[in-house]
This record gives sequence, C-alpha cells and structure tokens, in this order.
Amino acid sequence: MYTPPFTITAKAINLIAEISAQVERFAIRMEQEDSLMLRKVNRMQTIRGTLAIEGNTLSEEQVTALIDGKHVVAPVKEVQEVRNAITAYDSFMDFNPYNQKDLLKAHGMMALGLVDNPGHFRHGAVCVAGKKGVSHIAPPADRVPFLIGDLFEWLKNSQDHALIKSSVFHYEFEFIHPFDDAHVPQGTNLNNFHSCKRREAAYGNGRMGRFWQSRILAEWNPVFAHIPIENMIWENQAAYYKAIEDSTDANDSGIFVDFMLGVILHALKARIQKQKSLNQDESVTANDTVKVTQKVNVKVNVNQQKILEELRKNPHITMDELSKLVGIAKKNIFNNMKKLQEAGLLKRVGADKNGYWEVL
Repeated sequence: MYTPPFTITAKAINLIAEISAQVERFAIRMEQEDSLMLRKVNRMQTIRGTLAIEGNTLSEEQVTALIDGKHVVAPVKEVQEVRNAITAYDSFMDFNPYNQKDLLKAHGMMALGLVDNPGHFRHGAVCVAGKKGVSHIAPPADRVPFLIGDLFEWLKNSQDHALIKSSVFHYEFEFIHPFDDAHVPQGTNLNNFHSCKRREAAYGNGRMGRFWQSRILAEWNPVFAHIPIENMIWENQAAYYKAIEDSTDANDSGIFVDFMLGVILHALKARIQKQKSLNQDESVTANDTVKVTQKVNVKVNVNQQKILEELRKNPHITMDELSKLVGIAKKNIFNNMKKLQEAGLLKRVGADKNGYWEVL
C-alpha cells in the first residue's frame, strides 16, 4: 500500500493533545442556546474564507444574504461560486470522506458552471506558478485516477490520528491537483508557461482540498462541521502556500501538517472566545434594554407592536404587506413607523429600494 511521506514531529503530538482538549470545550459551547446562530455564522465564514483565498471578493453581508436566499448585486461568477459552495456545504455530512465517488460528486457541486468538466478529473497538464516562476508541476493527467485511488486507499487503512491523516490528505491532494482550473485572466504573466496558473488564480483544487480535510475531521468529531478552518487559512494565506511549497521541496508533508494543526487549534480557540463574547454581549444588551426602557418609558400601542413583530420576521417587508398583516391603512403604517423611529425603536438601513428595517 502506498504511504505518503510525512514526519510526525513532537510539535504535532503536542498540538493534537491541545486540539483534542479544545474540541471538548467547543462541543459544550455548541450545546448552548446560541448554537444555531453561531453555526450559521461559522458556515458563512467558512464559505467566504475558502473562496476569498482564491480571489472571491463578496463580503460577509453578501454571503449571508445568499445563504438566506436573497439577491445580491455582485459579479455573476463570484455569486455562482458562493451558491455552489452553499450547495456543497449543505450536503457536507452526506459525503463519505473515504469514498472517491463522493469527492467527485462534491466537486460537481462546487464547480458547477465554473469549469468545463465539473465532477471529473482533469485531462490536461497543469502546474502552479509562484513569484519566482514555476513552483510545482502536477503529475500527468493519466496518472491522476491512480494517484487519487492510492491516496484514498491509504486514507481508509491508515492508523494515524484523523488530525494527521486529514492534513496529509490535504497536502497530497494539492500536489496531485486532480481537477481542471478555470482560465487565467488575459494579461496574467505566467512566465510564458501557458498551462500554469498562479496560486491566487487557483480554481477548485484548493477549495476542494480544504473542504475534504474538514469532512475527514468531521468524521472524527462532528464539531468540525461547524468550525471555519477555511477562514483561518485565509487569514494566514501566505503561510499556507509557503507550507505547501516547503513540504514539496522537502518531500515531506510533515511541514504542512504542523502548519494545519496550528491553524485548527487557532480556529477552535477563536470560536470558543467568540462564543464567550457573544454570551456576554447578549447579557449586557438585555440589561441595557431594561435600563433604557425604564429611563425613556416609551409607550408602544398594539398596532406598533404588530409592526415591530412583522419587521423582526421580515426586515424587507413592503408597506402594502404590512398594511394587510397589521390590518390598518397604509397611511397609518407610515405614521406609526415614523413614531417608532422617533422613539429610537426602529431604524432604516440602506436606501429605500434595496435597504431594510432594523428593530432596535
């Protein structure tokens, strides 16, 4: 059986122990009342992070809007990337991390409408261009099915810890580069090597490698379905690429393993800290609301209460819809909303056409 070359360092062993302890703490946090909202935030950051690494410019707000099924004004290709990622991550736990066919199925979702042959291995040669020229030439296309088959066979039978296996798989996947990349924009200088593409022009292989590592980890512990490791990689993008290149130069993915374990630990600690802060903020907000209400003594009539309730449900609701739901004339809806705004209980965010209402 093929075994990828990697070294398990003392640093890796210590990181595994610390990550295991943090995973237990994170699991406890995820059982709290705020877990559903945090899972949505984590999913948004996962999708935004993994696509931003490869040049997608959509903001957190835009990605969140697309997750909610709303329309956003942005480049069509970038919107398609996000929608594809949403589809793939919605099916995240349905994929078998040890099944090669499921990998192809996931790529078909992730690359739909973006490459010529989604869900299939590449048929041409590719290489990766770094700052100093060609940094990596991927194996020939006719070797890809065999190399991926060997990699999955090792993944299924290896007795190494899931944190090690997932990181080694991630590196080997990027080395093989099994899928086609999108066309590089005209004018990109690739040192006259026309089948090359830069790391930042990568398309599909990077996001699939990150996606599959997270899926392998989620098989070990389901909390990894809710930890935005991809976002943390994005924040350390230069170091991520360097770890890949250094591992290639050394013919030892242990360098990349150490890097990824550090990223995973950082992501766990950041999530736990964010949850603590969120809980404290909610407590402070609740107390402040009571104080403000007592101090200002704002009186809200029945119709205004109904208006606020409907706006909480749908911040983009129209005046006509509100009129029907509340049961009063449109003119009275305007008057009541004006009073709510003056009382500091309601705020308009954005323009009249594309904005929304925020209940304070």
